[in-house]
Amino acid sequence: MEMKDIPFATVDWSGVERTEHKGETGVAHWRTRHFADIRVRMVEYSPGYSADHWCQKGHVLFVLSGELETELADGRVFRMGPGHSYQVADRAEAHRSRTSTGATLFIVD
Repeated sequence: MEMKDIPFATVDWSGVERTEHKGETGVAHWRTRHFADIRVRMVEYSPGYSADHWCQKGHVLFVLSGELETELADGRVFRMGPGHSYQVADRAEAHRSRTSTGATLFIVD
């Protein structure tokens, strides 16, 4: 990946519009910025959130707070807390996330 045509800038995430995305259970709130072809998000999952789909999109994900459980379509499950991250390529391994306690994530895709 080449990051180009992105001038230096800072982001105050508290000022970025918050959008709601319902899961199979619970809700996700996204604060999203686009920089050329790159999407950068602060995502807050409510307690009890469970994704309503298998995701094929590549991400770099970093857990800021809470606990996140990510399941791969092959049955593997990864539990992550603050300071943990994962990365996956587009169309590499279908995945979906859930949390019983809630979680705040920083995601680049």
